[in-house]
Amino acid sequence: MASDQEFVNYVCEQARHGGSISSRRMFGEAALYCDGKVVGFVCDNQLFVKPTPAGRELLGSPLEAPPYPGARNYFLIAELDESDFVSELIRCTAQALPTARTQTSKAAPRAKRKKAARARKHR
Repeated sequence: MASDQEFVNYVCEQARHGGSISSRRMFGEAALYCDGKVVGFVCDNQLFVKPTPAGRELLGSPLEAPPYPGARNYFLIAELDESDFVSELIRCTAQALPTARTQTSKAAPRAKRKKAARARKHR
């Protein structure tokens, strides 16, 4: 069952103090972003947050479940009414995750090697 856009908006609203919050629809569900990092998913109108040591410390003994079939377990957040708590969880999760590599950072070395190869060929 696909998640309702209203529920995705509600999750984003509850996490608004965690950083720059946004979502993106994917296959009828939604990825949740904080400061440009994917921190979780909204699937079947439930919030799943990427597991991190910081998140585990904040949650204590979190309920874990896969957001979709075949996925690894994420923290399943059942209680979304406390905006400050949801924001803190999203913020600490984003801080614990590595910075996303941009596609240009992967392509730049390849383009540089191709340019050097062309220069050697024309000598």
